Amino acid sequence: MSYEKVAQAKNITIGTKQTVKAIKNGIAKEVLIASDADRYLTAKVISAAEELKIPIIYVDSMKMLGKACGIDVSASTVAITI
Repeated sequence: MSYEKVAQAKNITIGTKQTVKAIKNGIAKEVLIASDADRYLTAKVISAAEELKIPIIYVDSMKMLGKACGIDVSASTVAITI
């Protein structure tokens, strides 16, 4: 279901740095994090999202998350933006 949500979203931000930036700029509505991503990489995203009370959804696979975004590489974090 979450992969479909990403695939159907009109505006997304891919990657940890860009996701943190989207959260801090107030344009992230929801954040998706791959469970198999390195915790060191995703910690900043989780912290920023929790601080601003943005919903976090965990998905199983970085590879599937990247595919849902329409890219040929894995994605650890994605923000659905306004």
